[in-house]
Amino acid sequence: MLIIDGLQYVNWTRELFTEARDGGVNAIHVTIAYWENTRETLDNINDWEERFKRCSDLILPVRQASDILTAQKSNRVGIIFGFQNCSPIEDGLHKVSYMYDQDVRIMQLSYNNQSLLATGCYENSDSGITRFGREVIREMNRVGMVIDMSHSAERSTLEAIEISQRPITITHANPTSFHNALRNKSDTVIRALTESGGMLGFSIYPFHLRNGSDCTLEDFCRMIADTVETTGIERVGIGSDLCQNWDYSTLEWMRSGRWASSVDYGEGSAENRDWPRQPTWFASSSDFGNLSSGLSTVGFSAAEIALIMGGNWLEFFDHSFQPGS
Repeated sequence: MLIIDGLQYVNWTRELFTEARDGGVNAIHVTIAYWENTRETLDNINDWEERFKRCSDLILPVRQASDILTAQKSNRVGIIFGFQNCSPIEDGLHKVSYMYDQDVRIMQLSYNNQSLLATGCYENSDSGITRFGREVIREMNRVGMVIDMSHSAERSTLEAIEISQRPITITHANPTSFHNALRNKSDTVIRALTESGGMLGFSIYPFHLRNGSDCTLEDFCRMIADTVETTGIERVGIGSDLCQNWDYSTLEWMRSGRWASSVDYGEGSAENRDWPRQPTWFASSSDFGNLSSGLSTVGFSAAEIALIMGGNWLEFFDHSFQPGS
């Protein structure tokens, strides 16, 4: 069965690549940048080029969806570059195509805060997609870079769906009806996303789950089943938002970047001085088999499970990574 994870943020080592490969994972959308500017992002991409050289027996870059099938056949993990913010393009429209040429295939228009393109989900007011944002959406559509609204606010997300001439994605979030986190998405957003041909990746990050780290596998899989009743089986996948091998300073960087003078705790409380504990049934990339079993338990067929675990992402990427008109 093809397994594609729609989002991870991992401090990668050879051991963790091996863990993912041995866990049956065929492709992962990896986070290249949060708050980095262009130069810093290119440094991160250069670091990845070194990883591809050192671990060529374990990983390969994904530029088109067919590369994921190549990874599967060669027993390697395909790596899809993505940005969790638009900071890498700074204020330059031309940098969209430049980053595409550096193999970046997915970009969020905002990360929690107001950006030059769209409003983040933590802002008190949502002004929607900016003038620059409209231009960037048009250019992303043209070159074949996927628009991701996982950390964006409601109006901005709905406008992105409407403005984009190609289906967009929310790579890692859950319905607010399951857990009312700021980062999760309303039924209105999920309906608009999936009716337009977009993809929703279900998140296993504890702050996005009912009962947090103690969320049960059955509850998670029943959430997927409930959502599929509205969206249909073809528009959903897994975007685990798995975070591994980072210290607390990286968590502060994710939350605050350079924009805050003190730590912005976001979805966590001020008492949470560490990464949230993963649910026991999904502690690493070796646990995708638990997801498959859980989906079977709540009534999904083998064919449906194959779509959720990777088939739907493959189909979406096959149409999305190609240049448009």
